[in-house]
Amino acid sequence: MKKLSPATRLLLWRKRKISDRRFILFLSLFVGSAAGLGAVIIKNSVHFIQTLLTEGFSDQYYQFLFFLYPAIGILFTVIFINFILRRKVGHGIPNVLYGISRNSGIIRPYQTYASVITSALTVGFGGSVGLEGPTVSTGGAVGSNIGRFLRLDFKNIILLIACASAGAMAAIFKAPIASIIFALEVLMLDLTMAALLPLLIAAVSGTVTAYFFMGQQVLYPFEVHESFHLSSIPFYILFGIVCGFISLYFFRTYTFIERKFEKLGTWYTRFIIGAFILGGLIFFMPSLYGEGYQAINSSLHGNYNYLFINSPFYEFRENYYALLLALLAVIFFKVIATYVTFGAGGIGGIFAPCLFIGANAGVLFSSVMNQLFIKQIPQSNFALLGMAGLITGVIHAPLTAIFLIAEITGGYQLIVPLMIVAAFSYVTISLFEKNSVYTHQLAKRGELFTHDKDKVVLSLMNVKEMLETKFSTVTPDTTLGELVKVIQDSKRNVFPVIDEENNLHGIIHLNNIRHVIFKPELYENTRVSNLMYFPENFVSPQDSMEVIVQKFQSSGHYNLPVIQDGKYIGFVSRAKVLSKYRKLLKHFSED
Repeated sequence: MKKLSPATRLLLWRKRKISDRRFILFLSLFVGSAAGLGAVIIKNSVHFIQTLLTEGFSDQYYQFLFFLYPAIGILFTVIFINFILRRKVGHGIPNVLYGISRNSGIIRPYQTYASVITSALTVGFGGSVGLEGPTVSTGGAVGSNIGRFLRLDFKNIILLIACASAGAMAAIFKAPIASIIFALEVLMLDLTMAALLPLLIAAVSGTVTAYFFMGQQVLYPFEVHESFHLSSIPFYILFGIVCGFISLYFFRTYTFIERKFEKLGTWYTRFIIGAFILGGLIFFMPSLYGEGYQAINSSLHGNYNYLFINSPFYEFRENYYALLLALLAVIFFKVIATYVTFGAGGIGGIFAPCLFIGANAGVLFSSVMNQLFIKQIPQSNFALLGMAGLITGVIHAPLTAIFLIAEITGGYQLIVPLMIVAAFSYVTISLFEKNSVYTHQLAKRGELFTHDKDKVVLSLMNVKEMLETKFSTVTPDTTLGELVKVIQDSKRNVFPVIDEENNLHGIIHLNNIRHVIFKPELYENTRVSNLMYFPENFVSPQDSMEVIVQKFQSSGHYNLPVIQDGKYIGFVSRAKVLSKYRKLLKHFSED
C-alpha cells in the first residue's frame, strides 16, 4: 500500500477531528489577516516609492518629473509582466469575478504577489489609478489557493475568496462594514447564514491588521458642519442624477479607450502612446498624479489649491471661474488618465479615481448651485456625497458606496443624503448600462455568474460528466427487420445511426417508426437511411451546460446527441442533467 504524505494525513486528521464549519471560521481569520497584510504591503510600498521620488526635488522641476515618472512606472510594470512574470496579471476585481464565474474558483498562485508588485510600481510612480482592485485580487488569490491546498469544495473555496477579498478591502479602507457589503454585493454568488460569520471575522481581522501597521484614524477625517435638512432634498436628488450621468461618461470612455488600445497591437506601441498621453495630462493637471487621496482630503476641507499647485495655471488660483474650469477639467480628464494608464500597461483599480472624480464633482455642483440660488449648500458635504454617487454609478454597488463613504470619512450624520444620492445615481446609470465597469466584459461573453445561483450551478457541470454512451447503434444500411431485433434487446427509445468511422448520419426515434415496425412486409426492403432524421439540436463537448439546457427547452427532447467534428460521442439526457443540478443546488443552499 502506498504511504500517505504528511500533508494528506494532516488533512484526513482535520476531517475527522474538526467540523467544516469550525475550520472555515479559523480559515476566515487567517485569510482576512493575510489579505490585510497584503493591503499594508501594497500601501506602504506605494508610499515609499512616492516619498523616494518626490522628496528633495525643487518645485520648478515637478512639472517635468510628473510627465516622466508615470511612464517609468508603467514601463517597469510592463517589463515585469512581459519578460519576468510572463503571465497575464489583469486588473484586480475582474480577475476575482472571472475566477468565481468561469474558473471554478481557481486564481493562480502568482496572483498573490503579481498585483502587489505591478500596482506598487504603477501607482507609486504616479499612474492615475487606485490600489483597491489589486489589493482585492491579492486577497482573492490568497483565499483561492489556501482553499485548493486544503482540498475544500467549490462552495467553501468561493467563501474563502470572498472572505479574503473582504479582509483586503477592510484593510485598505479601514472600513469593515463596507467590506462585508462589498463581498456580498459585488463578489458573492449567494448569501446563507453560514457565510455571514466568516465574512465578519475576515473583515475584522483585516481591519485590525491595518490598524496595527497604519494606525486607527479614518482615511479621510471629516467634520460635518451642516447635517441633513429637508429643504436640501431637491439638490440631493439632482446631484444623484448628475453623478449617474458622470458614471455613464466614465463607463463609455472606458469602453472607447479600451477598444482603441486593443487595436494598437504591440505592447510597446500601447506603452508609448499611453505614456505620452498620460504624461501630458499630468503635466498640465498635476492633481491627476497618483491616487489623488491628498486632493480628496483637501476638497473635503474646502481647500482647492491642489487644482493649481505645480500647474502652468497657478496664477489663476484665485479666479472663481478658473476654479470651475479646473474642476470640470479634472473630472473630464481623470477618466481618460485612468484608462490610458491601463491601456499603456499599468495595473491598478478604479475605486480611487471614482472617489477623486466624485469629490470634485461635488465641489463643482455645489459651487454652481450656490451661484444660481440664494440658499447656500455646503461644498464639503457635496464632495463627500459625490464620492458615494460615483462609486454607486460606476461599480453598481449602492450599499457598498453608502457605508464605505460613511466609514472612511466618519460622515454617518449624512447617511440620509448619502442614500438619496446613491439611489438616484444608481437609477440613472441603470437606465443606460445594465452592468458595471467590472462586469461588462464578463457579461458580454456570458461569463458573469456570481449573482445568479442557477448559472453558477450550471457552470459547475460539464458535458463530459453528463455523457451517456450505452446506446445501441445501427448503420444506414441496416434493414428495418434488423432494427426491430436491436429495439427488442434495448431499453432505450433512441438509436444513433453511424458508419464504420463513427460519423453520425442521423437518429432513429422509436416514436417516429411505430407505424412501420409492425409491418413485416417492410422488414427486408426498408433501410434505416429512409427512416432516420438528422437532429436540429445537438451538443458539442465545448458547449456550456447553460446552452445545453436551452437546447433541451427549445427542442422538447429528452436526449441530445453529442457530436464533435461530425463524430458521434454519446448522448446527454435531460433527466441526468436535472438530477445533477438538484444535487448541486441543494449543496449550495445548505447553511
